Amino acid sequence: MVWIVVALVVLPFVLLGLAVRPVLNRLRRLRRAAVALQRHADEAAALQTTAAALQARAEGLQERLATTQQWAAAVRSRRR
Repeated sequence: MVWIVVALVVLPFVLLGLAVRPVLNRLRRLRRAAVALQRHADEAAALQTTAAALQARAEGLQERLATTQQWAAAVRSRRR
């Protein structure tokens, strides 16, 4: 009689443990994926900052190029 009661109490816990185990494994994989995604997001943000700085530098160089071209055109026109 005691064995029946123990089996009725222990068996559901064993079954619950077996059912929860795959879910916990999936949660671990999801956590790892979330950490990887966060790392990629951080890298993307850093790259975006670098890209913005490069774009600002390119715009500055474009302005210098335009000024230099105007200066060269003025020098050429004076020589004629």
